[in-house]
Amino acid sequence: MTKKFIRWFPVLLLAAALPMLAQAMDTDAVSKQVGTASAHAGMALGAADLKTAHAHLHHVINCLVGPSGKEFDAQEANPCKGQGQGAIVDAKGDAASESRLHAALTEAEHGLKSTTLDGAHADAQQVLTTLQAK
Repeated sequence: MTKKFIRWFPVLLLAAALPMLAQAMDTDAVSKQVGTASAHAGMALGAADLKTAHAHLHHVINCLVGPSGKEFDAQEANPCKGQGQGAIVDAKGDAASESRLHAALTEAEHGLKSTTLDGAHADAQQVLTTLQAK
């Protein structure tokens, strides 16, 4: 009996550790995608025209929702390609992060509806502030 336990103990440890390892990988993916989304919110904030500001806000949205998200716009670039499944998707299970990312998504979507550069800049600033909050 003891020999069987000793033989299976490493397998049990690995099985217990896998969920923790998976969470660590998701955290890394979320961090990368939030960093990229933040960079694009900053680019939207610094845009010289409304079209460019809107393009970068689309990039923020694509990073947040991922390619399977209903808000994903395949006509726009996905600067987070290969970084994860979308920051919101990868943050599942972390209620605080999910809430913050959903707030940033709403702000970015509001910015896309802006008809003035100043309005888009204001929304981009809100997105950036929300994404950088911890």
